[in-house]
Amino acid sequence: MLTHIVMWRLKERTEHGTRAENAAKIKEILEALPPVIPQVKRLEVSSRVIESVPETHVALYSQFADEADLAAYAAHPRHQECVAFIKAVAEERRVVDFVTD
Repeated sequence: MLTHIVMWRLKERTEHGTRAENAAKIKEILEALPPVIPQVKRLEVSSRVIESVPETHVALYSQFADEADLAAYAAHPRHQECVAFIKAVAEERRVVDFVTD
């Protein structure tokens, strides 16, 4: 199983709205992906981050069978739409991918 974790620090305000509005939109659009991208085994998104150093406003936890499934997810057009929105509202992105046996 491959676990993919992404954390974003968001801009205070963008043309799309406030940090809170953009966090809610990120959660909404990412949570809509599993029904249309079958490679996603599990996906959770939260903007209720209790503690993070450096500061994090939105966190994504997702799981895939393997690296090929993660690559298919990353290249999927619906995921790419999410990426475009997130790039417009995020200041920073951190990611870690790891395999568990």
